[in-house]
Amino acid sequence: MTATAKYSTTLSCRGPTSVCNLADGNHKLSHRLVRVADSTVRNADSVVETSPNKLSFVKPLEIEEPFSSFLHAVQTQERTANKSSKFIRTSDHPSSNSPPTRYAQTQNSNLPSEYASLYPDVPKDGPPFARIALNKTPDAVNFWLGNSHSVTALHKDNYENIYVQVVGRKHFVLLPPVEAPCVNEMMLEGCTYALKESQTDSDGVVGGVSDIRRGDLEVRRDVPETKVPFACWDPDSPTQRATPFSRLSRPLRVTLDPGDMLYLPAMWYHKVSQSCSEEGICVAVNYWYDMDFEGSFWSMAGFVRSVGLAVTNPELLEEMKEREEGH
Repeated sequence: MTATAKYSTTLSCRGPTSVCNLADGNHKLSHRLVRVADSTVRNADSVVETSPNKLSFVKPLEIEEPFSSFLHAVQTQERTANKSSKFIRTSDHPSSNSPPTRYAQTQNSNLPSEYASLYPDVPKDGPPFARIALNKTPDAVNFWLGNSHSVTALHKDNYENIYVQVVGRKHFVLLPPVEAPCVNEMMLEGCTYALKESQTDSDGVVGGVSDIRRGDLEVRRDVPETKVPFACWDPDSPTQRATPFSRLSRPLRVTLDPGDMLYLPAMWYHKVSQSCSEEGICVAVNYWYDMDFEGSFWSMAGFVRSVGLAVTNPELLEEMKEREEGH
């Protein structure tokens, strides 16, 4: 079961370096270089139709820029969208001359390293209940910052996840592992967004990072070639890319307000969107704990997934078996 609780008693929101005061122009992070994910669609890691009837798994372009520049771009994009028609969002109909969607989402325990000045504001070992219940300390502590243009596509993680909302709101769509046959998992070609050659020179990005536009990005196949199994069904567009089982899905929907905490069990599918604060940003911190691969849960999840693939995508099931035998 997922669970939510208030976390405001253990998350520090005081002082000029606080994780809650990132919009302060004098913040110590302002001039620090941070890695930012840029993409032309709303998802950083996403399923994209790269040619007619061909889907690919496309990762974002990762660039470094000063935190202040990144923050300004995120806020400007959000405020521009709010000024547009309430019937048409600029993010739903982006032009090639509009800026890409930017998101801080490196997922490599970036809070103790890349955002070290914020680390003292959060409990390093995670919430006390998680240390007791999971009997371990976090494998990673991650920092997330974006705007309402950023949407995380439906996926699952092999981690127990404690997700803490700090600024703005997060909207989760949750599916338990037994709904694996609903998500239409496919083996997709791995690709990555890259700057077109005309947009780079010996000094880096022509015109600077802040001048990048959606039309400056293109999708390139990964070298060497990669294959990624990924869910292609979207519970918010239930009739598209559906399997015979998708209509049986009963997604759970949870919204986190500032100070809310969500326990998301390992292997649960989740799609995440967000709403911004008045500052035009959305900020969260999460703790990942390695899941327990012993016992019945891992076997059960694998069994359900295999049974579903036997009906919806037998070719993928056979490919997975061949890969396991090869190891």
